[in-house]
Amino acid sequence: MNIEFSALWVFFLFPLPLLALLLPVAQKQASQALQIPFFKGVQPSFSSVTQPTSITPLALAVLIWVLVLTATARPQLIGDSIPVPIAGRSLMIAVDISASMRHQDMQIGRRLVTRLVAVKSVAGDFITRRKGDRLGLILFGTQAFVQAPLTMDRKTVNILLDEAALGLAGSATSIGDAIGLSIKRLREQPLKNRVLILLTDGANTAGNVDPLKAADLAAQEKVRIYTIGIGGSKRLVRTPLGMRQVGGSDLDEPTLKEIASKTGGQYFRANDIESLQKIYAVLDKIEPVIKESLFYRPVDELYQWPLALALLLSLLLSLLFSGHIALPPPLQAKRNQNA
Repeated sequence: MNIEFSALWVFFLFPLPLLALLLPVAQKQASQALQIPFFKGVQPSFSSVTQPTSITPLALAVLIWVLVLTATARPQLIGDSIPVPIAGRSLMIAVDISASMRHQDMQIGRRLVTRLVAVKSVAGDFITRRKGDRLGLILFGTQAFVQAPLTMDRKTVNILLDEAALGLAGSATSIGDAIGLSIKRLREQPLKNRVLILLTDGANTAGNVDPLKAADLAAQEKVRIYTIGIGGSKRLVRTPLGMRQVGGSDLDEPTLKEIASKTGGQYFRANDIESLQKIYAVLDKIEPVIKESLFYRPVDELYQWPLALALLLSLLLSLLFSGHIALPPPLQAKRNQNA
């Protein structure tokens, strides 16, 4: 933090009062003066009150003038630079929470987890990295609903994603409704920044909107859709109860590919946690975060403080001249000597 003056040139006016000494003083005629027969008797007190010669009033007058100049120069307290994130993409994430997302065919380390747990794990990191983007979350099953509206609060979006529960929206899959709801939320955003990432492990089996018609509407609204098919391939894995087959799903890849193609997006297939991580890394490159390039420095005006002090000192000076207050004894003695 530092103090700066908005109009530093004002201090060049400091010698201005000295010009008063160069102005010609009008000589008043004796006939225009007030005649006091006993002037010699009141002269000492008159001089001590109305014509102070102490250095204190002069110093006060100079200080008041400096304070007035300081206030006029507009002192400002400039704070440290604060980066201001530029609004980047308006990005909706639509996550399938239908019953089929409970299949345990995704592996994190050596542990088999459900498809939804894998999505939460990787999507959470993706959301955290999208600094500067407006993010929204839609959950869909038989129905689609907005879990988080578009916001720059990435932490809240992550929490709401983590709280998503299987079957909360029904056991079927309504891909078309999820796209339609996303379009509605993105419609008010800038044209070039509308993005939808849709994750599902099945085919459209519910809802009122056909996915391909929803894709056509998304193309008209300039919404790019990136579709991600979730689900491991069929394979045998060793469990405490012996070997068992996992993986496989009713994923409608042709429809997901066409949705992405119609809107200028791209289709990805996530067979495991590693491929899902790679997909999000690719998305970071395709839809890069807009870097922070603007900085804000908070400014607090300080002119009121020197101005208030100048007013108080002016009141003090007027009281000195009027004789309502007395100077300290040392200054008063010096003043009387000068008188």
